[in-house]
Formats: sequence, structure tokens, C-alpha cells
Amino acid sequence: MIILEFKAYGKNYQYSAIDEAIRTVRFIRNSCLRLWLDNKGTGKYDLSKYCKVLAKQFPFANELNSTARQAASERAWSSIARFYDNCQKKVPGKKGFPKFQKRGRSVEYKQSGWKLSPDRKAITFTDKNGIGKLKLKGKWDLWRFDKKQIKRVRIVRRADGYYVQFCVSVDIKEELDSTGSTIGLDVGLKEFYTDSDGNTEPNPRFYRTGEKRLKFYQRRVSRKKKGSFNRRKAVNKLGRKHLRISRQREEHAKRLARCVIRSNDLVAYEDLRVRNLVKNHCLAKSINDAGWYQFRKWLEHFGTKFGRVTVAVNPAYTSQNCSQCGEVVKKSLSTRTHVCKCGCELDRDHNAAINILKGALGTVGHTGTWIDRRSRYANIDPNASGDLTSTVLGSGQVQQVGSLSEESPRL
Repeated sequence: MIILEFKAYGKNYQYSAIDEAIRTVRFIRNSCLRLWLDNKGTGKYDLSKYCKVLAKQFPFANELNSTARQAASERAWSSIARFYDNCQKKVPGKKGFPKFQKRGRSVEYKQSGWKLSPDRKAITFTDKNGIGKLKLKGKWDLWRFDKKQIKRVRIVRRADGYYVQFCVSVDIKEELDSTGSTIGLDVGLKEFYTDSDGNTEPNPRFYRTGEKRLKFYQRRVSRKKKGSFNRRKAVNKLGRKHLRISRQREEHAKRLARCVIRSNDLVAYEDLRVRNLVKNHCLAKSINDAGWYQFRKWLEHFGTKFGRVTVAVNPAYTSQNCSQCGEVVKKSLSTRTHVCKCGCELDRDHNAAINILKGALGTVGHTGTWIDRRSRYANIDPNASGDLTSTVLGSGQVQQVGSLSEESPRL
């Protein structure tokens, strides 16, 4: 499954119709959530049936396509199912109890309620909502895919306009020749990452770079009268700046992850819990600015796409243990050089990257051909078909986790 995104162009009344459709989706989702709260034992199909009841009771809900209403109920159920799953797994801390949505940003259609133009450069929404025909502008070749492959169409509202996303069911796997190399990565704040060969990648710090301009736009927002048109314009400019920074961070993580995966047969990295790390208020801004989660997400995705092995290693004591003799050398965060009695003197992050690679190889062994790696790391039959996913190491247990396919076929 891949997602192709296009910028949508229309008239002001069409944008107003999209906003109304988004509000309707939010209303249906919140109504389904209220039904679940008031009636014990409500399931997924009960929420789907309730959409038809809402369409009869409220004329504005009936204007939305039936599949879009069902997609809204599925959003409500996904939050409920996630809460149930966290309770069953006994996840520590908050379990993510479903909440009512205050702001919506998208409306999703399935395989009806829309129609593509013959040249695939425009899309017409055929429900009673009044969106009509929108022009599409983007790089991707949508005409290469059959309409049956398009499973969902989503309209997304962002600070810089409206976008149309197509969820296309297509196989994105690619075969690559074995490189015979393995690498361990230690992410940090000083450098974005340091690998086991001693190479470093600078940390771009997109948020820190644009922070001065963000403060300028934030001051302009605070000076405007609440509810005024000028305040709305100031908020939009602030949102555009935040959107630009988030796109820069995501693109940086994507390109680095693709390069690392294509160059190595096995990539080992730290199994970090970023949610816990940002509880340190002194480092929270820098950790969020680094984008470690996005980098790991794209490593796992490209690992699945190109048939490479990605291994998440428990980060405990990777910075303290000596990479040569294994002796524990305690050091604070301010100590950036690892010095051991055995004569090993390395940069702190370089030493940690070597330990991460050793931890991965000590569990999965050495890399061989691609077929051998599938059977050795994923514990599956070499003749069987399936996805090779990342391996999470910790507490002596190997667990397979999946990844999402969210990038275009040209990447």
C-alpha cells in the first residue's frame, strides 16, 4: 500500500464545502464514541449501523457519502480498539482512553463518492456535499494505476491548503544485491547519528534554526484580537512555518534512512522510547527537533521494501560498556570520550554504535544471502512468502513488528 498526495485547487465555495464535510465527519465520529460510552458491549458493526441512523436524523449527515460516514465510524472504533489493546497488554501509564475530537482535518472516502477525470488530473466528488470538481497538481503518475487499486481517497486540510491523498494497493518490494556490510547506529543530539565505522551525520536542528521566526509569528498572533480576521491570518502564517519545519524534518529522516538501508545488509539501532525521553524538560525540545522516531519509522519501512534486516537493540549500557573488553566504564552525559583501562579510547557515540552492532550480530548471527537472512532473522521458511520486518531485541526475546508503506513508488 502506498499513498500518493496531490495539491487540490478549487474555488472558495468548494473549500467551504470541504470544511463542512470535515465537520460532519467529526460529528459522526463523536456521536459513535458517545454511543459506545452510553451502551456497554457496543461493537464495530453497531457503530457502522449507527451511521445510517444519524443520516436519517440529521440532513447534513445524509449529504455525506455513505462510505465516508462508515470511515468516520471506523476512526472512532480504531481509538476504542487501541484502548482495549493497551489494557489487554497492560501497557504502563495511561491507556489512551478515547476522547472526543475537537478539531478535524480530513474526510475519507472509500471506493465510491468520487470520480477521476480521464486524464487523471482532476477529481470530482459526487455526493450531495457540493465539493464538486477539484484540480490535482503533483509529481506522481496516477494514470499508471487501475481504479480498482485505489482503495481510499482522503481530503486533508493543512495550513497551506487542501490535499487529496490516494491509498493505492500495490507491491512496493524491490530486490537489491547484497553489499556484505553491516552497521550500527547511535542517535544523539550533538550529531544526528554516529555509525559503527566512526562516520557521523550532522544534526540539522530545523526547529532551532527557525525558532526566531516562529517567535516573531507567535507574537503577531498574540497581538491580534481573538475572533478577528487578522488573527486568523496570523495563525495561518504561524501554522505554515510549523508545517515547513515538520516537512524538513520528515524529508531529512526519509532520505537518510533510504541511503543507510540501501548501503547495508543489516542495520542495528537503539530501541528508544522517545515518549519517555521527552519527560526530561531540559532536553525535550532538542529531542523532538532531532526526529528520532521518524528516522526509525523510515528505517523499518525501507528495510521491508528492500529486503534488508533492521534490528532494534536494547540501549541499556551501550554507552557505558567498553566495545573492546566489555568492562563497564561509568560516565556522565557531559563526558564525550570513552577511555578504558584496556587502552580503548573512542568517541562516546562511536563506542555505543559498536556495542549496538555487536548486540545485533550476537543475536541474529552474521549476514549471508537474502534468502538465508529471511530464514535466520525472521524465523520463517525460506520458501515461504511474506514481509521481512524489523526485529526488536530486549529481555532475551525476539519480536517481529510491522511497518507502514507510506512513500511514493519513486522513492
